[in-house]
Amino acid sequence: MPPSQLTKNCLSLFCLSLLAITANSQTPRSSDAPIIQPSNLVQEQGAKPSVIAPTDRQAPRVIGRTGLYCAGYIRYQRFPKTPEIVGAEQEQEQRTFAEGAIVYLNAGSQQGIHEGQDFQIIRPRGDVKGVYRQKKDFLGTYVQEVGQLEVLKVLEQTSVAQITFSCEMVLLGDLVTQVPLRVAPLQRAESNLDRFADPSGKQTGRLMMAHGANEMVTKNDVVFIDLGAEDKITPGDYLTIFRDTGTGNLTRVDNEENARGRATGFQSDRYQGGGFSIQAQRAKDSTAFVNSEGRYRYRPITTKGVKRDRPPMPRKIVGEMVVIDVQTRTATAIITRAVMEVHTGDKVELQ
Repeated sequence: MPPSQLTKNCLSLFCLSLLAITANSQTPRSSDAPIIQPSNLVQEQGAKPSVIAPTDRQAPRVIGRTGLYCAGYIRYQRFPKTPEIVGAEQEQEQRTFAEGAIVYLNAGSQQGIHEGQDFQIIRPRGDVKGVYRQKKDFLGTYVQEVGQLEVLKVLEQTSVAQITFSCEMVLLGDLVTQVPLRVAPLQRAESNLDRFADPSGKQTGRLMMAHGANEMVTKNDVVFIDLGAEDKITPGDYLTIFRDTGTGNLTRVDNEENARGRATGFQSDRYQGGGFSIQAQRAKDSTAFVNSEGRYRYRPITTKGVKRDRPPMPRKIVGEMVVIDVQTRTATAIITRAVMEVHTGDKVELQ
């Protein structure tokens, strides 16, 4: 390439570079525009809303609504004249009815029934008899709660209703009453159950019956006790379930010891190894005729004799319950804790 041509090319490149620098310096730049760093961009794109959970959560209830209104009760007062379920829409092909079924009542506008009214379906089962109880005289009639219904249409002497929920199958002949107002108690914070706690000195009674005719019950089972409003019992009261030491078995066994009548004579004739029984209890140090305190040389004592002469023993605490409904002489409760089997006949004491 000739020197003149090379000089011309270099001059052209220099002019182009000078124009580029001048244009860049004349480009306006906003000083207010934010400088976005890559880390900030990632943080803004990944940001999510946070939910702060409340710290003061309410304690759960000891029993749900269905269980609360299916528990049953023992009513002391006589029943007034009560409307009755006397028919059903599908009675031609069934005799039991559940939630959603249409039934007919033998009461209408003349008896004060109106549309939209809710009723409790009940089934009186009979007077309470033949149970373990602390109270005397009449306790009341056991009433089974079967479900609830809502009145859809009212005529003069009859009404059409729909079963809104059922605990058991509804039958013709079941009675309807006003829905009772009940509130399930809140569960209290659990602590270690003192199985050898001293008596509180407050009201005591007996666990008479259990829902479903059960005799062996445990946690979350509904039971009936012979303490009520006349004993100043209120819903939400907690009671201790206990029994006397040495009781609670299904059958009664004396459990007498083997070889209880002899303390010696169990050695062989040849080797004579002492003659003491390995099953007998300690020998007596006194009898009805001889007092030799500190020397054990008489017949063995017996378990029955030890139990007869001992001081009062601690009671056996087996669980606790809380009251969910109170009647005049009785109450309905639910077992909240059980450390061993609980059964009808156990004793209860207000905490």
